[in-house]
Amino acid sequence: MQFLHKRAFLNKGDVVEVHCSHQCNVRLTTDSQFSNYKNGRRHEFYGGFYERLPARIAAPQSGNWNITIDIGGGSANLTHSITIHRNS
Repeated sequence: MQFLHKRAFLNKGDVVEVHCSHQCNVRLTTDSQFSNYKNGRRHEFYGGFYERLPARIAAPQSGNWNITIDIGGGSANLTHSITIHRNS
């Protein structure tokens, strides 16, 4: 499985904004759920499949979060950006 990944500490309410050149899956996961995702196991996440971007996902709690982008098993040259809007 090919995916793009970024790990960041987010405070509750921080919003992750993802721009991507293709429709894609965007997932926000804890470390343990990211491990499950990487290993092809069932996992829980915030986000989903986005046909319209940017995707915006708020962190439900403070902690380390993994942001992943994939196009569902296909391959393409993606351009993307991940911006974190801090909850003041």
